[in-house]
Amino acid sequence: MLFSLALIFIIGLILGEIFKKINLPSFLGMIITGILLGPYAFNLIDGQILNISKDLREIALIVILLRAGLSLDITDLKAIGKPAILMSFIPATLEIIAVAFLAPILFGIPLIEALILGSVLAAVSPAVIVPKMIQLMETSYGTKKRIPHLVMAGASVDDIYVIVLFTSFLGIYQTGDINLVSFLQVPIAIILGAILGFVTGYILSVFFAKFRVRDTIKVLIIMAFSFLIITLQNLLDGVIPISGLLAVMVLGISFLNKAEIRAKRLRNKFSSIWVFAELVLFVLVGAAVDVSVIFNLGLLALVMLIFELLARFLGVQASLLNTKFNKKERIFTGFAYLPKATVQAAIGAIPLALGVPSGDLILAIAVLSIVVTAPIGATIIELTHKKLLSKDDL
Repeated sequence: MLFSLALIFIIGLILGEIFKKINLPSFLGMIITGILLGPYAFNLIDGQILNISKDLREIALIVILLRAGLSLDITDLKAIGKPAILMSFIPATLEIIAVAFLAPILFGIPLIEALILGSVLAAVSPAVIVPKMIQLMETSYGTKKRIPHLVMAGASVDDIYVIVLFTSFLGIYQTGDINLVSFLQVPIAIILGAILGFVTGYILSVFFAKFRVRDTIKVLIIMAFSFLIITLQNLLDGVIPISGLLAVMVLGISFLNKAEIRAKRLRNKFSSIWVFAELVLFVLVGAAVDVSVIFNLGLLALVMLIFELLARFLGVQASLLNTKFNKKERIFTGFAYLPKATVQAAIGAIPLALGVPSGDLILAIAVLSIVVTAPIGATIIELTHKKLLSKDDL
């Protein structure tokens, strides 16, 4: 195992830096590392690591959601209002519908598996969006109208919405039971998750105010409570629907708004942890990919990606109708909502692990969506933000 970890760290970091030097997201180099070291290439990753890859990917997702939550101020969210709410579900819903329509035609898979595929693909990437939006906030681009806040808040809730749908579709596939109760679980899970996260964040902020401990200890305690939240979600599965991942993000939001100075210090700590979590997440998802499946998909997968991204872009534009944003700002927001990476890496391999017949197809298209949209999306954000957004003096 130690030899495998050494290879993952050394090769993953080197390829990540190489990609960063050519202005591409570093995690693309990490995915390639996983593909090269994985069982479908040189088979140099120890089986013990692959056996716990699901848990490691979940930990990485928890880290990025905590980091996002600690960057979202409730005051900003209230000021954004309706557009943030609409963008949290309309673009993803239209994208899932597009995939559910196209996938059975292009790949001959059943509707429920197409819905699972759509829910895997529909989430945007916190790994790309959060750092980019924080950068815009720090340089005051679009901040007067809170455009970076809108994108980051909408994207974070969008991810939770999609993950809850993904879980619901998987449950329907496994039980074969399609009914109204299955879909009512989605809003219930979201509401209960938000309440649980808010209460937990509030309690932790009060605890840290009364008991002085080092920031490193605070981070470990927050991580521990996040793990407990996910454990609670799993224990209550089938009894009470709770979105544990939404609770984790809301924990960060609640903590920030109760203890802002302390939260900003901890946000920097989580940014450091993300360096490790990102490496593990993307290397392991690369290791699960059978590259031959991607090549066999050919142009059909690219055609589907184009149409689903168009559906997402139109969903953003629909969400921003009759708002204070001008045409350039709406176009930029649509571009910023395209990149995919983190959620696809975290959940893309789950259908395959659960024995869904099209699981290898779902994972291959998930990875293809990362490889195509992450560099293009990141590049478009970088190239267009100065032209489409105003620089505000705050």
